[in-house]
Amino acid sequence: MHPFEGKAKANSAGSSLPYGAGRTTVQAVTSESQAVRRLLIGIMLIFIVLMLILPLAAVFSQALKKGAEVAALAWTDPDAWAAIRLTLATALVVVPLNAIFGLSAAWCITKFSFRGKGLLSSLIDIPFSVSPVIAGFIFILLFGAHGWFGPLLDAHGWQIIFSWPGIILGTLFVTFPFVARELIPLMQAQGIQEEEAAITLGATGWKLFTRITLPNIKWGLLYGLVICNARAMGEFGAVSVVSGHIRGVTNTMPLHIEILYHEYQFSAAFAVASLLVLLACLTLVLQYWLDRKRQVH
Repeated sequence: MHPFEGKAKANSAGSSLPYGAGRTTVQAVTSESQAVRRLLIGIMLIFIVLMLILPLAAVFSQALKKGAEVAALAWTDPDAWAAIRLTLATALVVVPLNAIFGLSAAWCITKFSFRGKGLLSSLIDIPFSVSPVIAGFIFILLFGAHGWFGPLLDAHGWQIIFSWPGIILGTLFVTFPFVARELIPLMQAQGIQEEEAAITLGATGWKLFTRITLPNIKWGLLYGLVICNARAMGEFGAVSVVSGHIRGVTNTMPLHIEILYHEYQFSAAFAVASLLVLLACLTLVLQYWLDRKRQVH
């Protein structure tokens, strides 16, 4: 008998053993030497320090370099508040729309069989491979003053580019895969047995979704929404192209930070950037908490 076969049988037979006992065999099979483990942990820690901790510390250090009063002035500046409001308003619109799309796409791909399902699944990943700047130019080509639909929009007095609707479209394009990509593997792993059993008992489509599917995916859905929200608030490329950089009107927080930096207002730029970092840290805390909840359930 192959040595791994005996260990696999021992694991399956001892599924009721305590958590630590179940893990001992797996660790024995996959364990490396102490030197290799220390090397890998050291490489990981070096990357974390260089790429995460030091840059974040530099942001807060530069934000407070000229004192807390200068930072407070940057935070209370009317243009900064306008950028914060626009960023939050954009996220409040984009995240629910992504939830609707993500649920619809995941339900369609995991619950139905139809021709072209693989193509649909691949199309969801397009924003991961297309530069956000290119996405912004696409929307200008479609909805700009000289774009395909520009004259029609202008005739009805509608403005998409260089206004809030254009910012929403650019942010939507960049963020719409996140919820779907979180839910699709989760719903595939859960299968359709519970839904089929509920249908045989007379459950309707809405009851099927609210009583069976949604409780099973709620933590994964919230996890995807948190990631989507973080990406929406930090989006720069597509928004930079479609917004027009109108100070106090179409500047989101990343764009406002860029303008302050180019005007050599470094302390103000880092002060506003520290707010964005704090929002990102809050997102990471929520992400960690939701990931723990998802693993427990």
